[in-house]
Amino acid sequence: MNENKTVYSALKPTGDLQLGNYIGALNNMVKLQEENDCIYTVADMHSITVDCVPQDLRRRTYDFMALFLAIGLDPDKSILFVQSHVPQHAELAWVLNCYTQFGEARRMTQFKDKSAKNPENVNVGLFAYPTLMAADILLYQADRVPIGKDQKQHLELARTIAERFNNRYSPTFVVPEGIFNTHGAKIQNLLDPSSKMGKTDDNQQGVVFLLDDEDTIMRKFKRAVTDCGSEIVARADKPGISNLLTIYSVMSGHTVKEAEKHFQGASYASFKEEVGQAVVAKLAPIQAVYKQLIADKSTLEKVMKEGAQKASYLANKTLSKVYRKVGFVQPK
Repeated sequence: MNENKTVYSALKPTGDLQLGNYIGALNNMVKLQEENDCIYTVADMHSITVDCVPQDLRRRTYDFMALFLAIGLDPDKSILFVQSHVPQHAELAWVLNCYTQFGEARRMTQFKDKSAKNPENVNVGLFAYPTLMAADILLYQADRVPIGKDQKQHLELARTIAERFNNRYSPTFVVPEGIFNTHGAKIQNLLDPSSKMGKTDDNQQGVVFLLDDEDTIMRKFKRAVTDCGSEIVARADKPGISNLLTIYSVMSGHTVKEAEKHFQGASYASFKEEVGQAVVAKLAPIQAVYKQLIADKSTLEKVMKEGAQKASYLANKTLSKVYRKVGFVQPK
């Protein structure tokens, strides 16, 4: 009997993947696939809740899948697919909309934040985004979901919906638990250590993208904001240095304490240069594999197709059970 836990995670292709995504999510996704049944998605359906250029979405969908493979996600160990290729996500989301209270959806802080930032495009899809996310997770009976703090509220809603449905009918959904990355969970913008590094960050000179070339990466690290004093230590009053130490730790494989000892007495300039070199060294082989894959889209499409077939098989098992319980007549 397979006792592995089912893990579900998705990345939304609204911007190019960057170092924060790698350290906070992707690196951990590779580790999780060794001892779990992992299902990883390019969440393109979530992307259109905000203004989205179609050709950019298409390009990034391929880019994300190529980078999934390049970092070490293995289609023989994990199910890798594109969300829109499995229509059961949208079908279950509609049912779950009917088991979500308006007040629950209205309380989602991300809806409030994004509505405030884009008041000209407060669409129903943006409002219902957390219900689609719940469907993504519950469709595969996920036991565990790697999330950042900004998604915790959405996972809690998914748990609430699952429990409500289970209580009204009978046990149908696994109630998922969150996995929180404790090391490097939040990487800050290099030019503004008070702000999270993001795919769609306005201050992109402080964002290191996974496909940046060596010169660009080194330039960004040389310009990184540091702090007062000369000590290279991770402390609350040294957010810039702490951020760089975290990046170095993950990319070099050393602990933060080891990194502090290594850089004892070093200048800020040499410290930033070595952090940049560690990032370049880690990303170079990933970029080499990416370039091979993106030049051969047929391989990527094969992975997408086979992943969608595997995902659909699992999704159908859940969706048919849900449809039966709510009273839908199933075709014979």
